[in-house]
Amino acid sequence: MAEPPRSCDCFVSLPPGSQDDHVIFGKNSDRPRDEVQEVIYYPAASHPPGSSVECTYISIPQAEHTHAVVLSRPAWLWGAEMGANEHGVCIGNEAVWTKEPVGDGEALLGMDLVRLGLERGESARAALEVITGLLEEHGQGGACREQPEPFSYHNTFLLVDRTEAWVLETAGRLWAAQRVTAGVKNISNQLTIDTELSLEHAELRSVAQAQGWWDGQEPFSFSATFSPDDPPARMEMAKQRYRGGTELLRQHDGSVTAEVMMTILRDKPSGICMDSGGFCTTGSMVSILPRDPAFNCVHFFTATPDPSRSVFKPFIFSETMIPATRVISPQYGSDDPVKKQPRFQSRVDRQHDLYKAHQEALHMTEKDPQADATLQETLRYLESQCLTDIDAMLRGEIPGEELGDLFFDCVDTELKFYQ
Repeated sequence: MAEPPRSCDCFVSLPPGSQDDHVIFGKNSDRPRDEVQEVIYYPAASHPPGSSVECTYISIPQAEHTHAVVLSRPAWLWGAEMGANEHGVCIGNEAVWTKEPVGDGEALLGMDLVRLGLERGESARAALEVITGLLEEHGQGGACREQPEPFSYHNTFLLVDRTEAWVLETAGRLWAAQRVTAGVKNISNQLTIDTELSLEHAELRSVAQAQGWWDGQEPFSFSATFSPDDPPARMEMAKQRYRGGTELLRQHDGSVTAEVMMTILRDKPSGICMDSGGFCTTGSMVSILPRDPAFNCVHFFTATPDPSRSVFKPFIFSETMIPATRVISPQYGSDDPVKKQPRFQSRVDRQHDLYKAHQEALHMTEKDPQADATLQETLRYLESQCLTDIDAMLRGEIPGEELGDLFFDCVDTELKFYQ
């Protein structure tokens, strides 16, 4: 049996942790090695009253209006590992296990909640309220990988906008949240909220006391109360990555930029850039959220595995953008194995054009160090040119609307390099 996906890392830097007056968000999505991650844009939309939306496993009532979003997601599901919306909200999620049992039934995936929060929340706080409301109403659960063997987990989230960040940690339908307004913060597959709870489920403490997990007298710590007594090995392994991420942020505290965040996501010694056995970093994201709303937010995506061998390509919400169809996977509709019952009885090819070209290029150069070095130098040059254009935009030298096609152009250029 393949090893289950067991790691992700999310980071945020708010001034004074950032070098400039920007909030910087970053995430590595660590998933099964052969899982394809696509990057896909959905425009804002209005929906008829009483309509519903089909998520990965269940349908729920649709909102009357959904915001424009860009998502990086495993190509087999509806939700997303990470993404952003047109209002400058970014969200990433992490797997976590708690004393609350993981249910067997199908409900909302944590990745569905990421997308729903982005589509319905104009701020990080509003997205948090969307996620917690849907969590309380519909619960979380269902297979979290494209295999028939059951594997499910609960979720933690990092929600970020131009002014603040929120850490949201869940245990079944219960949850706790902590507001972050300055400095640096990271999360890695474990509960981190101690006694400083900013918001919480109305019955959180009463449930903990009724279960005998909290005596009602000691200061209430969410992590101490709900962390499992015998945590799975994957959570213990995550502690090393969490400490490594914390140390990397500490080293750059006060000077974090998008380039610094990319360097952190590419760090292999800490395990943040994952490449081990049956799983690896299958997609990465870095966002720049200027405090000044006069400037556009910028969201960089790799759309390919292993950020140390990938290009971070900038996406800017624009009315004139060209869809980057070559990072979108094939669709199978009702014939998709995820839609059939029983689920996941077969596999289909989900590779998009950039994924295929990236993998083929790496395979061709893995036994030729000189060719590999030349390729990586070329890709880094493409990335540096993109960063130069973004820096100019953030200095007010280039209107953001003029860079609306930059993501499409970068994908197209990267494909040409591989050819």
